[in-house]
Amino acid sequence: MKFTPNISIMNALLRITCGFTCLTWAGAKLAKKPWNNSYLIVAMLSGMKIGEGILRYCPVTDMVEEGLEKKMDSEESEFLPNRH
Repeated sequence: MKFTPNISIMNALLRITCGFTCLTWAGAKLAKKPWNNSYLIVAMLSGMKIGEGILRYCPVTDMVEEGLEKKMDSEESEFLPNRH
């Protein structure tokens, strides 16, 4: 399966920057309170955002765009006359 980039360069840079910022914050909090699992979840989500920025591919954006395309296709077929 081949993924094509579906986010812009500026969006990718923003995801990388925010991802590293949140990952650093979560790492510092985990160092003080390692039993708190919410910081671990933030660290994992931050890592996911960093990966999305590096690859320039966001699966959520892809699903939303695909859903909109399907919706537009179904709306177009509603307005076409039936040929029987």
